[in-house]
Formats: sequence, structure tokens, C-alpha cells
Amino acid sequence: MEKGPKQDAASTVADSDQQLSRREVLVALATVGAAAAPLLSAGAVEAPLPTTQSATTAPASTVKVMLRVNGIEHPLDLEPRVTLLDALREHLGMTGTKKGCDHGQCGACTVLVNGRRVNSCLTLAVMASGKSITTIEGLAKGDELHPLQAAFIEQDAFQCGYCTPGQICSAVGLLSEGHATTDDDIRQEMCGNICRCGAYPNIVAAVKQAMGLRS
Repeated sequence: MEKGPKQDAASTVADSDQQLSRREVLVALATVGAAAAPLLSAGAVEAPLPTTQSATTAPASTVKVMLRVNGIEHPLDLEPRVTLLDALREHLGMTGTKKGCDHGQCGACTVLVNGRRVNSCLTLAVMASGKSITTIEGLAKGDELHPLQAAFIEQDAFQCGYCTPGQICSAVGLLSEGHATTDDDIRQEMCGNICRCGAYPNIVAAVKQAMGLRS
């Protein structure tokens, strides 16, 4: 059915109104955007991107530590959180003391502090400052091995050897403590030192040899 003149005029007016409504919406959006632009620019000025300098972590403070290792004094500047194990290995180059679990569970890092056995991975270096520290490097006297070192060799008390420095240092502490007199005593006193190769019978035999006990 064809439209009459009046219907065409009404459609034109309706289209004109619809187009006008769209224009108003666009103008309103443009007005809001223009008003928000200065605020966004101001925010960008107030919150600049972090620079390399601001992102850099400030160096931690250090403390003076005197480590007397195997009879030699070593003055060091260390962060308070540095362990005795890391001080020995990373700062003094004494790598005989091994890092095993780093949680005080395997005993590979055992050293002697004032003659007592300690796990150096759980001991802060500042706690050992001024004390006498003995590591595996300090047991022998020149070419003369410590009796326990010789016993470990004679009794074949190691396989891979990674735990051996800690085993020997722990056994030296055991001898000075004087609590062990039987095989069971030795096993109990050495229970903090793990040998993943399973050389426990030979370790007990080496300790007994150093103690002068018969196997």
C-alpha cells in the first residue's frame, strides 16, 4: 500500500527526531570525555611510572664479625642474616663444610664451636663471633691426619663422601663429650648426621677405632 503525502511527512519528522537524538548522545559523550581528560592527565602527573632508581632495593646494613676459624681470625663485614655455613663457604672459601638440607636435618654442615657440635646452617655468623670454630680443614696437623680421619679411611666409612666432613666433626665432638661407650651409644649420639649411602656400620666402626674400642 502506497504512502500518502501526510504519511511521508510524518516519517520524515520521526527520522529527523531519531537522528537528532543520536547527535545529542554523541555530543554528550564528547562533552564528558573532554571534561575527564584534564583529570586523567593530572593523575598521570601525580603517579609517574617507577624509575630504575626507585625500584632498586637499598643495600642491607652490615655488622662487623670476627670469626676465629681453625686458630686464624677473620674480620668480616656481614649482613646479620648470614649463616655461619655461608660465611665459611662463600666469604672464607672453606668449602669442606657441606651444605646439605640447609634446614638442620642432615648434619652435613656440622662444625665445632668452642668444642661443641653445631649445625652451621642454623647458626648465624654473628652468634659465633669471637668464638673458636673448628672445621674439617682444621683437624689435621699438617700431613698428620686426625685419628678420626684416619679411622674413617681405614674402616671405609664413606662412599660418596658428601656427608663425611660433618660426620667426622660430629664424631670429634662425640669423643670430647665422653658419653658414648657402646655401639648403641654411638648410633644415638651420631643420629643427627645422615649418610644417604648407608655407611652406618662402617661409621660406627671408625668411631670405635678412634675411641680405642674393639669392634
